Amino acid sequence: MTEKIEKLWYRAARTIAKAGQMPIPITPTIIELIKTLMSEEQANFILIFKKPSLNINEIKQKSDLDDDSLNKILNSLMDNGVIVGVPSRRTGIMVYRLMPMWPGIFEYQFLRGTSTEKDKKKAYFFEKLFKELREGTQKNYDRIVEQFKNTPALDRIIPVEKQIEVAGEGIMPYEEIEQIINDYDDIALANCYCRQEKELVDDPCKLNAPKQNCFFLDKSAQFVIEHNFGKPISKEDALKIFREAEDYGLVHKVFHVHLDTNRGLEAICNCCKCCCGPFRMYYQGIAPLHTISSYLAVINEEYCLGCGTCVEKCPMETIELSNSTAKVNQKKCIGCGVCAHFCPENAIKLKRTGPRDVFIPPIQIT
Repeated sequence: MTEKIEKLWYRAARTIAKAGQMPIPITPTIIELIKTLMSEEQANFILIFKKPSLNINEIKQKSDLDDDSLNKILNSLMDNGVIVGVPSRRTGIMVYRLMPMWPGIFEYQFLRGTSTEKDKKKAYFFEKLFKELREGTQKNYDRIVEQFKNTPALDRIIPVEKQIEVAGEGIMPYEEIEQIINDYDDIALANCYCRQEKELVDDPCKLNAPKQNCFFLDKSAQFVIEHNFGKPISKEDALKIFREAEDYGLVHKVFHVHLDTNRGLEAICNCCKCCCGPFRMYYQGIAPLHTISSYLAVINEEYCLGCGTCVEKCPMETIELSNSTAKVNQKKCIGCGVCAHFCPENAIKLKRTGPRDVFIPPIQIT
């Protein structure tokens, strides 16, 4: 490989890394991964993304490709989950966004649920990348954690158990799955990318949870359907899948457009702690668990029998038994409601706190 081509792949990797907010060093693993995603021509093309999003007119100004060649390369990169293209809500002009490595490219590689040799190769590279990121975080723990404090929360937790109204307050926008689903006309169902990736490396979900429960909304749904990452689904069928996910102990997480909680939603995941990217990165000592939650679990000690069901089910391992009574470490509680859903004595309820930024530093591995 010539020095010029080596430099091209390095620059492409840097461009992808700069498209996101998670600090990712450029390593040989990332470069080899990118080579499985695109050709040299495509790698050279994405260098025009000096900023993550460009509209079609800006792309034409920066590219020397004719219209047919430009459409071909854009569609190919969209089919590969490297670029996402949707029309602007304000102008209707197509806007193309270069995906960062994570969250972004990782998710789109496994949405289709295929298990080809190429899929397995990509999963292997991602696993290797996670190990490298863990080593980097653990070696530079304090500095890395400080960097993460400057990044926005990745997702927002939606409780699985309908809470008791507190102080006359009802359920707020984006705090109930049924309300969210009813607010969107375009809904797409796709494969859980996290559980799919773990299966490809022979480490399947410990809950044996179903994989067809990743949802996209609005324009993101239209994109997913158009490029065959998922399929349209009715609101009724979507709600059935959410109820099933709750019975497996999965956590509902919603993702806002550009990670901005003031904007609409683009996706909803149903997450297990063994496969979900944010949970894995927290437990493996790679990154903090950073989310928005509006609830805290509260134990009614009069009803609690100390059976330990909530201790077993809590995805954050934030509940323990003390004198045969469950106790919640509220600093680590993400208000997901899994504990309340499974409590056989109905001794746990969710108390509404209002939106709060939950930042839990990654586990330090000694």
